[in-house]
Amino acid sequence: MSTGRGGAARWAIALVWFYEGFWCKIWPGRADQRAIVGDVPLLPGWAVTAVLAGIGLAEVAIGVWVLSGRRARAAALLQSVLVVAFNSGGLLFSPGQIEEPGRLVTQDLAFLALIWMVTWTVDE
Repeated sequence: MSTGRGGAARWAIALVWFYEGFWCKIWPGRADQRAIVGDVPLLPGWAVTAVLAGIGLAEVAIGVWVLSGRRARAAALLQSVLVVAFNSGGLLFSPGQIEEPGRLVTQDLAFLALIWMVTWTVDE
């Protein structure tokens, strides 16, 4: 997978998705991630684990998609929507769980810049 142009950047992006999806949400999981999802309005407490696992699996799948190098612009668009949606939701519904919102937004902007830079290395 992904050894041509942009391969190192795709691996970096995929590793972020793998870390956020698997490590932070599935195993072992992070308490702050659980608390953020638990603060989503109208989400019953019994559903938090399943929602967290679903989000985590989706993030891992995005990492695999990024590594494939296929439909890079569609992948970049979906990643952008998800990064903005997830972090906006966290900032809106659970601001007390995010220690440094400015750092989060700054890291997101750098991550999104890298995601879109990868699309410039592919021919679609």
